[in-house]
Amino acid sequence: MKRVRTEHFIPFPPELVWAVLTDFDAYAEWNPLNIKAAGEPRLGGRVAMTFINPARPGTTIDQVVRIAEFEPPRRLVWEGNVPLLFHGRHHFELIAEAGGTRLRHGEDMSGLIAMTFSAATIERDFVPVYEKTNRALEARVAALSAAN
Repeated sequence: MKRVRTEHFIPFPPELVWAVLTDFDAYAEWNPLNIKAAGEPRLGGRVAMTFINPARPGTTIDQVVRIAEFEPPRRLVWEGNVPLLFHGRHHFELIAEAGGTRLRHGEDMSGLIAMTFSAATIERDFVPVYEKTNRALEARVAALSAAN
């Protein structure tokens, strides 16, 4: 199992962060990792997504993921699978903290493709994109809050 782990503080309440995370149709407007998404935010829901591929810059992956955990406004997990080659479990955990939200964002990956990723590859290629997504999420929440 290979793991990507990031953490970020967002100075807005979990409910506002959750609203942005579950608005899949708007991902193309702000999300640098999951650049396109369409689907219903609910447990068991299927969401068509286009991801950038951190392991191969300039390439994308189209996949339909299934929402495996949906606990508003606390936890969102989706899973994507290509039998034998790749299984990913992408997660967002929102923890109320000091007038804002502690975001824990990452992914657990397994399969033949994931086995080729070293710890150095994950740190160099994956973590920066996940951290960029965290900052973009904060900026999106801030922009929507300012507009209201």
